[in-house]
Parts: sequence; C-alpha cells; structure tokens
Amino acid sequence: MSINATLFVQLGVFLVLALFTMKFVWPPIAKALDERAQKIADGLAAADKAKTELTAVNKRVEQELAQTRNETASRLADAERRAQAIIEEAKARATEEGNKIVAAARAEAEQQAVAAREALREQVAALAVKGAEQILKKEVNAGVHADLLNRLKTEL
Repeated sequence: MSINATLFVQLGVFLVLALFTMKFVWPPIAKALDERAQKIADGLAAADKAKTELTAVNKRVEQELAQTRNETASRLADAERRAQAIIEEAKARATEEGNKIVAAARAEAEQQAVAAREALREQVAALAVKGAEQILKKEVNAGVHADLLNRLKTEL
C-alpha cells in the first residue's frame, strides 16, 4: 500500500477514535470533573460557613464566660460580705455575752462582798457581845438587848 493510503486510513481511524472519545469517553470524564469541582466548591462554602459559625459561637462563648465570671465574682463578693457580716454579728454577740458575764460576775462578787460584810458584822457583833460579857462579867441576853445589838451591827 502506498503511504498516502496509510496516512488516510490512519487519519480515518484517528477521527473515529476522536469522535468515539468525544461522544462516549469525554462526557463522563467531564461530568466527573464537574461534580468533583462542585463538591470542592460546596466543601469550601461549607468550610467558610462553619468558620463563620465557629466565630459567632466563639464570640457567644466568650460572652457567656465573661457573664459567668462576672456572676461568679459577684457571688463571691456577696459571700464575702455575708461572711463578714456574720463575723461582725458573732463578734457583737460575743462582746454582748461577755459584757453580760462580766456584769453577772460583778453582781455576784458584790453579793458575796455584801454577804461577807454581813457575816463579818455578825461575827464582830458576837465578839462585841462576848467582849461586853467579859467586861460586865455578866451574860448579855440577845433577846432582851436585840435593839442595841442591831444598832451595833449597823454601825460596824
């Protein structure tokens, strides 16, 4: 065969192969490439949307954290104020109770002092009566001389 015929046959086979490729092979490849490009674009759009949502959520989380920190600080301050008030109240109660105890102790000491004075007066009166008996060499009757003995007790 001649070179021209081979060239035309090869050109015919090439054209048939090119038409077959363009008709049956190229469309599925182009479709797959288009779908892949669409998926990539959708993925990028979803990533951008997720990034935007993440930024919004992060802002909201920061706001919530700040609000929680403020509430916590407020509650801690309230608790400290309450604790301080309770401490002050307890101190006031303790001081008041201490004052009551001191006043009661003073009153008791005063009562004991008065009782001791009375006992001492009784003893001094008894000693005075005994001394008077010794001086008079007589017995002094307490019933008869009660008025005199009472006056003596009050003077002592």
